[in-house]
Amino acid sequence: MKVLVAVKRVVDYNVKIRVKADGSGVDTNNVKFTMNPFDESAVEEAVRLKEAGKASEIVVVSMGPPQAQDTIRTALAMGADRGILVGSESELQPLAVAKLLKAIVAREQPSLIILGKQAIDDDSNQTGQMLAALLGWPQGTFASKLVVDGEKAEVTREIDGGLETIAVSLPAVVTVDLRLNEPRYASLPNIMKAKKKPIDTLSPADLGVDAAPRLVTLKVEEPPRRKAGVKVATIAELVGKLKNEAKVI
Repeated sequence: MKVLVAVKRVVDYNVKIRVKADGSGVDTNNVKFTMNPFDESAVEEAVRLKEAGKASEIVVVSMGPPQAQDTIRTALAMGADRGILVGSESELQPLAVAKLLKAIVAREQPSLIILGKQAIDDDSNQTGQMLAALLGWPQGTFASKLVVDGEKAEVTREIDGGLETIAVSLPAVVTVDLRLNEPRYASLPNIMKAKKKPIDTLSPADLGVDAAPRLVTLKVEEPPRRKAGVKVATIAELVGKLKNEAKVI
């Protein structure tokens, strides 16, 4: 069984985001980038499937500038077999990413596609669902547990009311949550081995996909700063402030 994993290069979650002075976007100068945390869990799950003898090959796909190769190399160091970079210097929105992944699926013919449920930069939570719709494949989203057995996969997914377990026939698309697993750290020997693993480079034109953005960002603003809290001496004073000042009761 071949497993295809999509990974995204994002600003590290420990970095404090700064908005450009002209409000045109986020300032990425001298900012650390890393693999999207949800995608790390996706890579880890694919590697575990291979270690369990249920996957024969893991192909990692990333899209973006040449620096996205570093994200692919991280996945290769974790245990993936080879990588594909779809180069693009322009913004790739969820629908374009889904169309590009569909074209890669036509080339690679995987039995299972695993990707993070969302990216921490745009928080769209759309790519996996769009890809499943374009392919006409079953999907399991927000997976906190994944069990592959032959031609079926059992997905335990997190919903508002708790947990829901569904069974899907392969091929299928699965988007994963952070609670699925604990991603491993790549060892130094595996990092060195990853440098020799192949990465194919394609362009949207090679895949016959128009990746032009359909949405235009008009302005980016920082959220308003929270006001300092105040201490109250009594319950009556608290109720009075909630009723008369905050007007929430």
